[in-house]
Amino acid sequence: MVVTPSQVGSEHDFRCDVQPDRDIVRVIPFGELDVSTVAQVADRVSEMQQAGFAEVVLDLRNLTFMDSSGLHLVLAADRMARSNGTKFTLIAGSHPIQRLFEIVGLQESLTFRAA
Repeated sequence: MVVTPSQVGSEHDFRCDVQPDRDIVRVIPFGELDVSTVAQVADRVSEMQQAGFAEVVLDLRNLTFMDSSGLHLVLAADRMARSNGTKFTLIAGSHPIQRLFEIVGLQESLTFRAA
């Protein structure tokens, strides 16, 4: 298993790991996913979608916060997967993270999978 961490100097110690496993790759952000960190996750997800993995999984379990920029990232990644015929799934985060998906009505339209 290969893990590639990306550290960013910020007050909330954000990082984003990538764990490939055959034709599935997991993108795992840690910390706060907001306007100052979303580009890093978006870049990783996009790279993995373009690298030819059959499924890109965004694992939300290690997020402590997510704002609307995180929601935009999820929607863009889902749209990209649908257009290129790959699969984009999410692993549910903590209750506050999942509550954000519920509030905006996305809980049912996105694909969540078991960890």
